[in-house]
Amino acid sequence: MKALLLRDLRLAIRAGGGFGLGLAFFLIVVVLVPFGVGPDADLLSAIAPGVLWVAALLAALLSLDRIFALDYEDGALALLATSPLPLEGVSLIKAVAHWLTTGLPLCLAAPLLGFLLQLAPQAYGVLVISLLIGTPALSMIGTFGAALTVGLRRGGLLLSLLVLPLYVPTLIMGADAVRRAADGQATTTPLMLGAVITLGSLAILPFATAAALRVTLR
Repeated sequence: MKALLLRDLRLAIRAGGGFGLGLAFFLIVVVLVPFGVGPDADLLSAIAPGVLWVAALLAALLSLDRIFALDYEDGALALLATSPLPLEGVSLIKAVAHWLTTGLPLCLAAPLLGFLLQLAPQAYGVLVISLLIGTPALSMIGTFGAALTVGLRRGGLLLSLLVLPLYVPTLIMGADAVRRAADGQATTTPLMLGAVITLGSLAILPFATAAALRVTLR
């Protein structure tokens, strides 16, 4: 499993679908928002939680179609299906590799971009925590979507349509936690619900992803 994880990390970076692309998109979205809504500090502070979470969600979406595509094209996916490592484990490792190259860098860069949007100082910690809790669910859900669309022509568009509705609960919980922190309210409930979504995704979706891959490889 460790060898597969290291291989996926190297492939993600070499293929241009690693942390650089996601971070660049995250930065561009956040920088463009003040140009679109104006320089009003109060308005930027009010919309910052939602904008940061939507930008992180879209940045995580960029590289989803590459999770299984490269392995499918060169035949490595068929070999992984016959290896001693079960496809459920392969699916989980793929999601972990995606999170390490996309989700984790977004979590680390979020406070700096929050500063650009005049995010309330007391919300920075909750912003990072909510992203650390929620982005693994984005990667796992995205891995499931990638398994459903692997091998399809123009699967990237279909992948987005499949995955985005499933991202909504995580988006709501994450943005609500940051918004509550900015307003000085308790954030326990949305953070806990976000954690439940993530744990549920990690417990259930590897099996669904493996089933989808088996259907594709028949």
